[in-house]
Amino acid sequence: MSRGRPLSYDPLRVLLVEDDDGDALLVEDFLAGALPRAEITRSRTVEGALGELPAGIDCVLLDLNLPDAGGLEAVVRVRERAPEMALIVLTGLDDEEAGVAAVEAGAQDYLVKGEVDGARLGRSVRYAIVRRQADAAHQQLRLAEVQSREVARLERGLAPPPLVEDSSVWVASRYRAGRRQALLGGDFYDVVETPAGALRVLVGDVCGHDADAAAIGVSLRTTWRALAMAGADTDLALLTLERVLGHERQVPEMFATACVVEVDAARGAARVIVAGHPRPLLIDGAAARPLFDGHPGLPVGLANGGWVGERAPLPADWTMLLYSDGLIEGRVGAGPERLGEDALRRMLEDYVAAEPRWRERPERLLEWLIARVEELNDGALSDDVALLLVGASRG
Repeated sequence: MSRGRPLSYDPLRVLLVEDDDGDALLVEDFLAGALPRAEITRSRTVEGALGELPAGIDCVLLDLNLPDAGGLEAVVRVRERAPEMALIVLTGLDDEEAGVAAVEAGAQDYLVKGEVDGARLGRSVRYAIVRRQADAAHQQLRLAEVQSREVARLERGLAPPPLVEDSSVWVASRYRAGRRQALLGGDFYDVVETPAGALRVLVGDVCGHDADAAAIGVSLRTTWRALAMAGADTDLALLTLERVLGHERQVPEMFATACVVEVDAARGAARVIVAGHPRPLLIDGAAARPLFDGHPGLPVGLANGGWVGERAPLPADWTMLLYSDGLIEGRVGAGPERLGEDALRRMLEDYVAAEPRWRERPERLLEWLIARVEELNDGALSDDVALLLVGASRG
């Protein structure tokens, strides 16, 4: 059966699997009368029928008493070959229990050969096709619901709510899965306030676009949160992420990029560590500039430590944007040019200039950025995008 094919499509194709006797000829005549435009294919054995399936067949009429298979064996063999096919079984007058058992085994209906007529046969064929289509649609819906729940659970692992008690700090975030996969990839982020009141911000990206990358991303993110909540040193935390990645990755070449920002609110400064990741941008008034000017270290999994942090002053009303590289790797139009950091910085400045009260709804800035980048890219981005906008006021 072609999934979703409307019944108005002509002609329907029916496969009659029945031994060569008077009942078989009668059923074939009934079919021809009830469905005059149907294409009826005849097979006298299950083995012959299997050679016809699925081949565009809409419905199978299957006798339960055949030379090479009887009873539920015939049903099972047809179902194994064509699990989405509408199936009606034909039983004798004294064998209705077999028909009921066949329905329980996956047939849509059963008919008693001695009691069937053309009208009933035609109705049964059409109803069986409709029921099978409805079953397939319901199964697809259930699979979509299960997948949606899995995606939501995975997203909570990659992009959890921030753990911040300081009322002067606000956080806005967006996560957009790329078009190349149904599930999320390996981008992740987190914001945690340490026991001493310091703010730690993380954005990372595991190379790859599959469930393995996502699982590694969740492991790294949860490890980092646990260490940050315990007040562990950031350098030690990054080194621990590298060790975790070394144990968890399936291939030696797998790595992750990361950017960590430690905010010292009392001193109005931040320490930034970049491990092969795009630099965070600081929004200072109407200007946007990189918060990190040094040389990025190697990605997590390739560096064996050795990252160097850089201190940067923060204005009284500071806001920083951390993001994964999927945001700036989109192409501009159909050409080879990538968007890049400079274009992103100019976008931020344009938005801030046009929306002077943007801090009241910072999530709109993130939504606008994604929409604008996709517009320049002439379509959805191929890579995942993680965006984290964090700000506070010391005024």
